[in-house]
Amino acid sequence: MFERDLDNESEDQRERLRFWLTVGLGAILTGVVGALVLLLSRANDDYDRSLGWQAHSLEIISQTRSLDAALARAEAALGRFAVGLQKEDGRVYQQQWGLALQYLTLLQRNVRDNPKQAELVGKLTKELANRGEQLGDAALSANYRQTIAAISKYNAAGHDAALIRIDRLLSELIRNERTILSERNRLAASDRASLNQAILLFSLLGAAAAVIAIAATVSLVRAEGERRVARRETLFEADRAMQLAAAVEERTAELEEANRALRSEMSEREAAEDQLRQAQKMEAVGQLTGGIAHDFNNMLAVVVGGLELAQRLVATAPEKAQRHLSNAMDGANRAADLTRRLLAFARSEPARPEMTAIDECITSFAELIERTIGDRIALTLDLHAPGLACWVDRQQFENALLNLSVNARDAMEGHGSLTIRTLRDEEEDTAALAVQVVDTGCGMSAEVLERVFDPFYTTKPAGQGTGLGMSQVFAFCRQSGGEVQISSTEGEGTSVAMLLPVAKPLEAGAAASGADEADADAAPGAKLNILVVEDDQRVLAATVDAVEELGHRAVACSNPLDAEALVDTHGGFDLILSDVLMPELTGPEMVAQLKQRWPALPVLFVTGYAGDASEDEAFGDHDVLRKPFTLAALDQAIRRSNTPGEGQRLAG
Repeated sequence: MFERDLDNESEDQRERLRFWLTVGLGAILTGVVGALVLLLSRANDDYDRSLGWQAHSLEIISQTRSLDAALARAEAALGRFAVGLQKEDGRVYQQQWGLALQYLTLLQRNVRDNPKQAELVGKLTKELANRGEQLGDAALSANYRQTIAAISKYNAAGHDAALIRIDRLLSELIRNERTILSERNRLAASDRASLNQAILLFSLLGAAAAVIAIAATVSLVRAEGERRVARRETLFEADRAMQLAAAVEERTAELEEANRALRSEMSEREAAEDQLRQAQKMEAVGQLTGGIAHDFNNMLAVVVGGLELAQRLVATAPEKAQRHLSNAMDGANRAADLTRRLLAFARSEPARPEMTAIDECITSFAELIERTIGDRIALTLDLHAPGLACWVDRQQFENALLNLSVNARDAMEGHGSLTIRTLRDEEEDTAALAVQVVDTGCGMSAEVLERVFDPFYTTKPAGQGTGLGMSQVFAFCRQSGGEVQISSTEGEGTSVAMLLPVAKPLEAGAAASGADEADADAAPGAKLNILVVEDDQRVLAATVDAVEELGHRAVACSNPLDAEALVDTHGGFDLILSDVLMPELTGPEMVAQLKQRWPALPVLFVTGYAGDASEDEAFGDHDVLRKPFTLAALDQAIRRSNTPGEGQRLAG
């Protein structure tokens, strides 16, 4: 029994010894494996870091070479642009120069940890900034088609010492980075050797058999699990395929139905498109109504007033009577011409190109544009192509001008300035004429500019536009062999340029006759001193003559902004006789300013717009005389307006 107890005790000791040996060996192996894993991880991190620095140096070298190549391509494109004046070469120059600046930005970021390289990049940045200004001057001259100036500036830039400095800086950057790269290659090789040693030690320590057994077991378990998953996925995919087939059949039927509906809608839309185009023109005609009434009344005022004055003066002053008769005939002719243009504009006719002198066409059409945009928008004609003509449909050209003017009016909300300008190159062989329409409106955002020529696209509220105006301008320019360009800045305005090919030079037209000068001399024995404010020169002259014929002294004022200074200069007037709708300042607004200094100043409003007489709040208690008016009506209105205590009345 004692021996058995000894054997049991010895067995227990052996078991404890084996246990602790196993634990110790496991701990030692775990420590060794952990140390090797840590060594391997550190060696791998060092090697990765070395590779990263190598890639960093290679990237800097690549970016430097790419910068050099982009600069070379930019200068080559600028040279072609300066010689050939091709817009595409200009765009290639801008693109390549922008790419070079992007590479420069990358270099600035990548060398910021190296003071020496950062200093070189800083110098390179200054040199490129100066170089950009030199090349920019040449590009600007080429853009304005100044060939000699562009080539001269480009040649001067090509011989500038800055080129040598830039090349030296680029070469020094690459040379320095190659030196750094060599050192980093050496460190990478050393780190690679350390990593290889760590991998070798770790490989020798691995228990190949245990690893293979564990890997085989894991592989078997994983394979069995994948087979089970594959069987479940197969069943799921079969069920899904059946559902998908049913859905495809249902969707196919829906698509066939939608396709039939779409074809029907397309046919209806094609049929309605021509009607919408004509409706867009008729919409513009409808917008003319108020201005046309005002314009016709101004013309009738000249006709009626001129004829009545001629009747009075035909015996005593036949020359003066003849002048009034001429003014009356001119007013009648203007009314007939305006009616003809409205009827021609409202027609729906196919394109009929003809040789059209652009400046003369714009000048004759300007009157209709003025009536369309309203009296509160100042129209300026800046025409510089008197000897050029284009082969275009005159009606479509006038339609395009009117569309652009209406859009400008809406963008300016009825108040601002509109400029129509024609430009041509100073070279003899120019082949294009630019017709610019420039407004001071709200401008357009980048998103709107991208879609501005899309058919049926409009930013106007529903019911206030068809969205065909700009697309018709685009179609007209393309149909005429030209193009249209647009630039806009939000809050500053928009400029639209129609570039039309020149057909052939024309003889310069006869100069327009000047406006008749108003005779503002005081009539002897004038009863009242009257300030006549009217923006239309013919109406102003006729009104001044009518006032003087009645025995009063009249002072003419063609700009309401000058009225206050005239009142102050003449020490006041017995009566202000003012038109209502005028550019820059309306009659009621002008009177409101005058009343601040001369509250008792009598006022008589004269208007040819039918809606003005009902605006009691704007006219206050002042009398209103409607155009056209007779001398008797004018005399009665002056007497009433100069009588204290009289309220507002409507005469005419």
